Amino acid sequence: MGLPTLEFSDSFLDSPDFRERLKCHEIELERTNKFIKELIKDGNMLITALKNLSAAVQKFSQSLQEFQFECIGDAETDDEVNIAQSFKEFSQLLNTVEEERRRLIQNADDVLITPLEKFRKEQIGAAKDGKKKFDKETEKYYSTLERHLNLSSKKKEAYLQEADTQIDKERQLFYDASLEYVFKIQEVQEKKKFEFVEPLLAFLQGLFTFYHEGYELAHEFEPYKQQLQFNLQNTRNNFVSTKQEVEKLMKRIRSADQDYKPPGQWTMEGFLYVQEKRPLGCTWTRHYCTYEKGSKTFTMSNTENKSAGKQPEMFKLKSCIRRKTDSIDKRFCFDIEVVERHGVMTLQALSESNRRLWLEAMDGKEPVRNSASSKAPVDMDLDPETWDNKTITSGLKNYLRSACPTKSDDQNYRVCAVHALVHKLPERNKEMLELLIKHLVTVSTQSQNNLMTVSNLGVIFGPTLMRSQEETVAAMMNIKFQNIVVEILIENFNKIFHQPPDPNVPLPQPQSRPGSRRSRAICLSDRAQEAPQPLYPNTVPSRCRK
Repeated sequence: MGLPTLEFSDSFLDSPDFRERLKCHEIELERTNKFIKELIKDGNMLITALKNLSAAVQKFSQSLQEFQFECIGDAETDDEVNIAQSFKEFSQLLNTVEEERRRLIQNADDVLITPLEKFRKEQIGAAKDGKKKFDKETEKYYSTLERHLNLSSKKKEAYLQEADTQIDKERQLFYDASLEYVFKIQEVQEKKKFEFVEPLLAFLQGLFTFYHEGYELAHEFEPYKQQLQFNLQNTRNNFVSTKQEVEKLMKRIRSADQDYKPPGQWTMEGFLYVQEKRPLGCTWTRHYCTYEKGSKTFTMSNTENKSAGKQPEMFKLKSCIRRKTDSIDKRFCFDIEVVERHGVMTLQALSESNRRLWLEAMDGKEPVRNSASSKAPVDMDLDPETWDNKTITSGLKNYLRSACPTKSDDQNYRVCAVHALVHKLPERNKEMLELLIKHLVTVSTQSQNNLMTVSNLGVIFGPTLMRSQEETVAAMMNIKFQNIVVEILIENFNKIFHQPPDPNVPLPQPQSRPGSRRSRAICLSDRAQEAPQPLYPNTVPSRCRK
C-alpha cells in the first residue's frame, strides 16, 4: 500500500489524521535516508574492490609479460613461437580490459556516489530542516494559543485586540510552516523517483559498457584463440610422438654398455681421478676431463673445488702409457706426459673398460716389460690410418651437428627449396617417395571421416621418412621439424612432383650458429586453410617468422 496523500487544506485543520499521514511520510523519508547511506557505503566498498581487482589483474598481467618461454633445442617451430608469444598476448588483452575497468572506476564516484550524497543532503536534508521549522512553529503557536485563550474577558478592549492580532500572526506563521513542510515532503517523494534512480542507472550503464567492451575484445580475440588452439594441438601431437621415441632411446641407452661413448664434440670425455702429490703423501682429486685427438688437447676441470670462476687446465698430450698393476695400489690407472708439465701425470679411470676407451682415444701404449710374459695384454696401439679416417668422420659429423638448421622467412622459398631437394634424390627413391606422398594426399582428402589431417599425417610419417642416423635426445627434439617437411610434401604434392624445380632458387646452406635463439624459429609448413590469421600482426609471430 502506498503513502497517503497530504492535502494543503488539511494543514489548516491540523487534525490527528493529518498528523498520522504526515508521520507516514516522515518514516519513509528516514528509511530512504538510511538506505542511501548504506548504498553509498556499499558503493564505496564495490569501487574499492574493483580497484583491488584491477591492481591484482595488472600484477597478473605483468607476471605474464615478464615470463620467457625456453624450448629445448636451438630453433623453434611456428607453433612454439606462437605459444611462447601467447603470454604476452594474454598480457596485452588483460591490459586492454583493465583500461576499460579503470575508466569505469574513475567515473564511478562522479556517476554514483556524488549524486546520491547530494540527493541525501540537499533533498532529504531540506525536508528534515522543514520538519524542524514546522515543529518549532507548532509548539510556538499552540503555546501562544493557550495563553491567548486564558486571557480574562475583563481585560481592556485595546489589550484584547492586541492579543487577537498576535495570535493571528502566530497562526499565519504556523500555517506557512505547515504548507512549506507538506510541499517539501511531497517534492522529495516525487524527486526520489528520478534523482535517486538516475545515478544507479548511469553506473549500471558504465558497468554494462565495460562488459560490452570485454565482449568486443573477446570477439576480436577469437581468431588468435583459434590459431593458438591449433598450435597447442600440433605441439601436443608432436609431444606424443617425440615422447615415444625418447622412451625407446632411453630404454636402449639403459640396456647398453655403461661405458658406451655417445657421439659428441670430443674424442673422449668423462670423469678421471688425478693423483696430486703432497708433502705427506698424495691425494686423488676428481676432474672432468676431455680429449680432442686432432689437436691432442687434454683438458681438466676440478669438480671438487668450490671456488667459482676457475678456468679449466689445458695441456698438449705427448704420450699415454697404461700403468702396471703391480706398480701402484690403485686400479684402472694410466700415465700421461704433457708438454706443459715435467714428469708424469697419473690418472685413474672409473673401470677397466673406461680405461681402455681412454687409452684407445689417446693412442695409449702398453708398459715396457723387462721379460716376455704370456699374460701380457695385447698392444693397445691401433692402426693410425683407421683412426685418421675416424677423426675426419668425427670432425665432419661435429660440423654438421653444429650447423644451424636452414630457415627462411619466405614460405614460397621454403616450398621451392624442398621442391629442389626432392628432385636431387635418385630417381628410384624419388618415385617411391612420390608414390607414398600421393597415397597420403588421398588419405588427407578423407580427413573428415578418418581424422587423418595433414598435420596428423606429418606426426606419423615425419619420424619414419626422415629419422636421424644418430639416436640422441637432440635428434628426437627435431622430429617436429621432420613433421613439417612431410606436411609441405603433402600440401604441395602437384608442384613438387609434377613440375620442374626453379633452377634459380639457391639451396639452403649450413650456417654458423648465431648467439640469440629467440628469433630463430624454423617454420616450414603453411596451414592457412586450417588456422586463421593472428589478431595482432605486430606482436604475434607469423607462420613464416624466423
